[in-house]
Amino acid sequence: MTPPPLAAASAAGSLLTRAPLEADAVPHSSSPAQLVIAALVGVAAIVVLIVRAKLHPFLALTLGSFVMAVIAGIPLIDSLTPFTQGLGSTIGGVGVLIALGAIIGTFLIESGGADAIVDTVLARTRVPLLPWAMALVAFVVGIPLFFEVGVVLLIPIVMLVARRSRLPVMLVGIPALAGLSALHGLVPPHPGPLIAIDAIGADLGLTLGLGLIVAVPTVIISGPVAARLMASWVPIQASGILGDQDDPGEPDAERSREDRPSFAVAISIVLLPVVLMLLRTLVETVMPESTGSILYKAAAFAGTPVVALLITTLLSLLVLGARMGQGAQEISSRVGAALGPIAGILLIVGAGGGFKQTLVDSGVAEVMAEAIQGAGLSTLLAGWLVAVAVRLATGSATVATITAAGIMAPLATGLTAPEAALLVLSIGAGSVFLSHVNDAGFWMVKEYFGMTVGQTFKTWSLMECLVSVVALAAVLLLNLVV
Repeated sequence: MTPPPLAAASAAGSLLTRAPLEADAVPHSSSPAQLVIAALVGVAAIVVLIVRAKLHPFLALTLGSFVMAVIAGIPLIDSLTPFTQGLGSTIGGVGVLIALGAIIGTFLIESGGADAIVDTVLARTRVPLLPWAMALVAFVVGIPLFFEVGVVLLIPIVMLVARRSRLPVMLVGIPALAGLSALHGLVPPHPGPLIAIDAIGADLGLTLGLGLIVAVPTVIISGPVAARLMASWVPIQASGILGDQDDPGEPDAERSREDRPSFAVAISIVLLPVVLMLLRTLVETVMPESTGSILYKAAAFAGTPVVALLITTLLSLLVLGARMGQGAQEISSRVGAALGPIAGILLIVGAGGGFKQTLVDSGVAEVMAEAIQGAGLSTLLAGWLVAVAVRLATGSATVATITAAGIMAPLATGLTAPEAALLVLSIGAGSVFLSHVNDAGFWMVKEYFGMTVGQTFKTWSLMECLVSVVALAAVLLLNLVV
């Protein structure tokens, strides 16, 4: 089998990831106890800086890496060398994918393509099936969009649907949130899964396929099924703050509807990179590389993550940009505008890669991996538990994924391709466990839906627990058959 796409894309970073302290590594010698203390203090520093000092995660990860490196015995002058190397390799392998995904998402929203998907699904759905329709919409729209963007896009739709159908807002809101959350934690090209794939050395296409399989039952159980119970606990109606938008039947909305792309065009943009990456995995599985056939080469090239997203990005510029009636200069400006908001995400992701590399190069990850092995825990369950612990402490799914992936990386060296992919998914499942008051998403959902803190715990926080636990159960079941 060919090398994992992201690992191949950042070969230099992969060498550092796989073998701590090789030719150009930082020299040091530390006892296992010292390394464990270094890890605990480093993670604690990150938690305190994010939660108590309210420091930006980029700076918190940078300082936490520095503290851990110094305590681990890396000379002071070289203490940030692993961090900068990890940051560079991570941005090189993952940052481009995040940037391309942001451009695609921006054009889908601004052209009305996302609205076309939402309206088409809802228009063909009877009232009793609206919770299932909202879960489907969130599942599809959540593939290319970041969680926060998906929330901003779908919450007004949720409010409007709840008001028109006279349903409790939680009955349609929870399925939408479950779809967005599951895709955010489990499926690339979202930042968390991409980071874990890079750190573990998993195959992106295989992880994507298995992630979609895990996400389906996860969204069903934590979305439409759980929403019935949550709606009885918190039977609030849709607020008028976000629901008082133009009705799709009004003239202004009708004119904008005529200008936007069709459902077929919009859904094609969303699914094209998924299809290309899955096709590559399928061809590599059933067809030996030695055949050298044109089909194999074409699928391997088009299914490379950067290529698949680049093709989709260019297609979205041509199709969706033209729909908006814009020239080349206007389209270029919109691309620049799409990249601005993700600068913070890229820095956090890069700093996470630096923290992971410090874990590896200092020997901390190896010591902690040996401790996990000695505890007799399965690799999948251990990855989930580590991610859960960091998630509860920091409130950040991305930080939880980064930390857990770095700690679990040494345990992934002997795993098969499916096992490595499932380890990524178990970490992703743990990273979304129990959103509470230290998570910005908790307050975003609370304010959008107009709930009290207690009501938010009964709905959003419980839903996140269900997403995490059901996804882990699905991963463990898949591990029995793949």
